[in-house]
Amino acid sequence: MGKIVERPETGKLFFDFRYAGKRCREQTALDNTPANRKKLETILKRLEAEITLGSFEYHKYFPNSPVAQKFTKQADVQKAREAHDTPLFKEFSQDWAGEMKIQWRQSHASTIEGTLKNYLNPYFGEKEVGHITKKDILEFRASLAKVTTRSKKSLSASRINKIMTPLRMILSEAANRYEFSSPYHGIKSLKVPRTDVEPFSIEEVRQIIDTVRPDFRNYYTIRFFTGMRTGEIDGLQWEHVDFPRRQILVRQALVEGRLEYTKNDGSFRTIEMSQMVVDALTNQKRATGNMNFVFCTRTGGHISHHNITKRVWYPLLSHLGLRKRRPYQTRHTAATLWLASGESPEWIARQMGHTTTEMLFRVYSRFVPNLTRQDGSAFERLLRQNFDTTSSKASELKQLSEVTHAQ
Repeated sequence: MGKIVERPETGKLFFDFRYAGKRCREQTALDNTPANRKKLETILKRLEAEITLGSFEYHKYFPNSPVAQKFTKQADVQKAREAHDTPLFKEFSQDWAGEMKIQWRQSHASTIEGTLKNYLNPYFGEKEVGHITKKDILEFRASLAKVTTRSKKSLSASRINKIMTPLRMILSEAANRYEFSSPYHGIKSLKVPRTDVEPFSIEEVRQIIDTVRPDFRNYYTIRFFTGMRTGEIDGLQWEHVDFPRRQILVRQALVEGRLEYTKNDGSFRTIEMSQMVVDALTNQKRATGNMNFVFCTRTGGHISHHNITKRVWYPLLSHLGLRKRRPYQTRHTAATLWLASGESPEWIARQMGHTTTEMLFRVYSRFVPNLTRQDGSAFERLLRQNFDTTSSKASELKQLSEVTHAQ
């Protein structure tokens, strides 16, 4: 229950009451007299009655109070929510995508548009963003697990997470703008099983390069010994090949038939060319040196990696009796061969376009012992050299002691 209290330092009266679970104190300009106190107590009773009935409006009693502004804003938001005054998901998501598009690569924007069109809007489109619940989100995610692809396979956990990501971002932004708690809070991504990389051995690399069609020998030599991503090598242009410095400047990638800037800042890098890569590019320049793209069609257009994979790569692996692996494994192969040769991990990370060595050690370290035969033997040599020397010295001292005693 509230009360009227005198402020000792001024002798003025003030209201002391509780509202919305908080203690509120509002100063008046009235002196502490019986008449003024009775007047304020009457107002306090009416104020508390309105609080009980739920009709109290703070700003009507205390219009100049900073606290009033806070409670009024909260009340307006609540009223808007109760009056269904938040936009439909399909409208808000369209505005959100339009605002975000300027910072996305074209390929990413296309992916988001496809996700909205095929998954999010059909399910949430007619719901107001302020009325989507956690239960709605979990039910939607569960429904994705029942979706099958053209190849009759269920969506993977990784694919489901990618569909859910823009939903999380949209609801988070809507929550910030309309001041409600995001229903996505506390929902974790599905656990994605780790997939092993399957690099080729140096013997398999030699087989592939020696056997592949002559017009693709340079292409796969560069893939195996630079670690370039598919889009990076397919989008490589001669202006980014620096023969004098023996460097390849990775500045762009071919994504869905369009040249776009690199995947991230780390991908924007300089690759040092080995002699085999220099030789391969020198040979290639004789064939396509008058074109823009290093590897291109007869008319100078960009190549189609889907077509090359289907018509060249997989038939070649089948012909050689090698296990079927995606062309991207050429990038993993480059990393494991560099590690096996003893190159600096920091240098390898830069070549690969990684900002740190963390991924390098996490993904590739298990292949190093198999390639270098250094599975603990270096440590064994250290122990043997030190402890064998110590044992030898102990033996010499023992022999010297025996000779001394004999004398």
